[in-house]
Amino acid sequence: MESAAEGDDELLMKYLEGEELTAEEIIAGFKKGVKEGKIYPVLCGSALNNIGIPNLLNAIVDFLPSPKDLSDKDLLSEAPSALVFKTLADPYVGKLSFLRVFTGTFKSTDGIYNANVEKEEKVGHFLMVRGKTQESLSEVSAGDIVAVAKLQETLTGHTLCLKSKPVILEGIEFPEPTLYVAISPKSRGDEDKVSNALARLLEEDPTLKVEKNLETKETILKGMGDLHLEIVIERMKAKFGVEVEMRTPKVPYRETIRSTVKIQGKHKKQSGGAGQYGDVWLTLEPLPDKDFEFHETIFGGAVPKNYFPAVEKGVREAMQEGVLAGYPVTNVKVTLVDGSYHPVDSNELSFKIAGSLAFKKGMEKASPVLLEPIMNVEILVPEQFMGDIMGDLNSKRGRILGMEPKGKLQLIKAQVPLAEMYRYAIDLKSITQARGSFKMELSHYEDVPQRIAEEIINSRKTEEEK
Repeated sequence: MESAAEGDDELLMKYLEGEELTAEEIIAGFKKGVKEGKIYPVLCGSALNNIGIPNLLNAIVDFLPSPKDLSDKDLLSEAPSALVFKTLADPYVGKLSFLRVFTGTFKSTDGIYNANVEKEEKVGHFLMVRGKTQESLSEVSAGDIVAVAKLQETLTGHTLCLKSKPVILEGIEFPEPTLYVAISPKSRGDEDKVSNALARLLEEDPTLKVEKNLETKETILKGMGDLHLEIVIERMKAKFGVEVEMRTPKVPYRETIRSTVKIQGKHKKQSGGAGQYGDVWLTLEPLPDKDFEFHETIFGGAVPKNYFPAVEKGVREAMQEGVLAGYPVTNVKVTLVDGSYHPVDSNELSFKIAGSLAFKKGMEKASPVLLEPIMNVEILVPEQFMGDIMGDLNSKRGRILGMEPKGKLQLIKAQVPLAEMYRYAIDLKSITQARGSFKMELSHYEDVPQRIAEEIINSRKTEEEK
């Protein structure tokens, strides 16, 4: 009663004078307080046991603003606009887009325009969804929540309107996914099925993301947590009949060199007819700020110019697999300084092989090291968890860069190896009782500590042997 009275001056006076407020007055006071952002209703219930649903529906009707409460204008007379707030992908029916009409009136004969992608959509009719039943409507107005089937271009968060009166409503801000897993089909040959199922699920869930890691050759599924991803995997099986396996993604390590060397690569092959001959001398140098550079300082035609591209191609191919653990090589400058050729037996293939041989030999002698990706991480947590969070980051080889208050929370900035962060969403949830959040992005690569590098190299060799 006191909270309801605080939302309205007349009710407050009545309450302070000791008079009891009627049920209608309490509802009116609450509704005004909710509309002004002074009251936030919290209800108890259980979706699992179907408890509290009528209370929730009644509270929505009684306390939340209706479309006509949002402004002084008559929303029904404004240009029609609606926001798509949910998408369902059904393997049989196709895509079903749920939308809330905010202003005006839509008629199925008018056609609909997606203002976000600037494309027109065909609408047969609107569907009023009530449980398993669907009622067709030819017209919907402000306040209606309906569904439309088989919209081609429309995704969750898009605005629908008329092409003659375009408008874009404020969309839905979705959090970035925080848990990454690598997935692969359980049955060989199901790759296309997995790809199609993921495409449909991505349409209906904007917090789900998929990417193909070209370095590790893995399909990475990104979600909001372990439960989220488990449900996605279950739905792939139930709705699309495809099973996948989940595992921790491989870390995209890289290799580089720490010293300068000069090395020869010679390819000579004689087999009766025309032979093969290519001979090059290369220098390999560390190149901190760039992935790769190729130069030549040949004098006197020791190697003809038309073979330079072949040498570079051989080097680039050799860089795909380093000598330590087979990871791609980066941050190297290669210079062709000398060599020799045969007027008959030399060709592009011979110099390509010679360039590759020289690079691999040079890598082994140029103090090769393993590099790992380091992530910039921002963690937002309640202050009482600060000590536990920083202790956990230290155990993950993280470096704390700074802290700053963000309202009632604390923002911790750190740099942490990616190898330690794939399951961090689960760790953070455990430490903060699910009250913390984080985001991360790639910062740079740096040397893997010797002990850990040895473990990675040995593990890679064991994989190759298997």
